Amino acid sequence: MLNGKVAVITGAGRGIGRAIALQFAQYGSKVVVNYRNSLAQIEELLTSIQNSGGEAIAIQADVSREEEARKLIEEAVKHYGRVDVLVNNAGITKDNLLMRMSEADFDHVIDVNLKGTFFCMKHAATVMLKQKQGKIINISSVVGLTGNIGQTNYAASKAGVIGMTKSVARELAPRGITVNAVAPGFIETDMTDKLPDKYKEATVAAIPLKRYGIASEVAGAVSFLASEAANYITGQVLQVDGGLAM
Repeated sequence: MLNGKVAVITGAGRGIGRAIALQFAQYGSKVVVNYRNSLAQIEELLTSIQNSGGEAIAIQADVSREEEARKLIEEAVKHYGRVDVLVNNAGITKDNLLMRMSEADFDHVIDVNLKGTFFCMKHAATVMLKQKQGKIINISSVVGLTGNIGQTNYAASKAGVIGMTKSVARELAPRGITVNAVAPGFIETDMTDKLPDKYKEATVAAIPLKRYGIASEVAGAVSFLASEAANYITGQVLQVDGGLAM
């Protein structure tokens, strides 16, 4: 499915990013896993991939800084000679109600989630344009479509990712590069584990499939968009949310 493809996955230390890296490796991709500070988790991930016969390297970079995002792509090219797939997964939350949200918390979320995606797309596109092919998949969120109380910064960043996805898809399509977004709903991760039980019960009740998703289900959607089966799909937002925002 992805045999021999070189894939860069940001924020791959845990949760959805980790699941994407594992699935890509399973499908034969050479995986470049990016992390900022989760070294122990990345080492465990590399071991898991290698023990299952896959191939992967790790590159540390804070994608909210353009120089480090550029270095991430350059190091991937230096090691493997190309970049076929970029998955922009790195993201953070700093939740609070509007009147209590600090400028620093707003800026931090925008810097990582939105600017980090922009920086990585910009430098990966430079490589892909020379190759005249490539696939970019940006991880957004249903919150970017619907909004959510206490997540003004996060919703803004994820809505921005959707806008960038559609704009860059138009720019790069003539050169054979597709750009799509995946918008997960409530997925079982470290982030959702911290939610109060009453909140979890209320959100499950609102999901037509009556359960949270699992990270491998998001990875499946990303793997599809990265594969040749999705060659004629670009500028789209694929919701993996159990019907929450239909």
